[in-house]
Amino acid sequence: MAQKIVTVYTDDLTGAESDEVQTHTFSLDGVSYEIDLISDNYDKLFEALAPFIDKGRKTGRVSKQGKARKAPADGPSSEELRAWARENNYQVSERGRVPAAIHEAYRNAH
Repeated sequence: MAQKIVTVYTDDLTGAESDEVQTHTFSLDGVSYEIDLISDNYDKLFEALAPFIDKGRKTGRVSKQGKARKAPADGPSSEELRAWARENNYQVSERGRVPAAIHEAYRNAH
């Protein structure tokens, strides 16, 4: 059986389908937005924002890096895991990520 996957690009503003649709990002009041627009609608967005962009102050580019992951609130901290591992004769480094095998051993013991 053959399968064909078709990607349809749609303008979020008008619903028009086009190969020219591009994704654009912008931020307002600390909230980042992403919208897919054809070039004509992007021009409209840019024209609407232009007076505010001209008078606004640049604060730098927004980083595309994700936020650092945090350990689940209900689990032990890395320090607690390291201490438990050492007490139970596991080798564990002083820094860096605690291996999954130690997480699993800890869960099995508790």
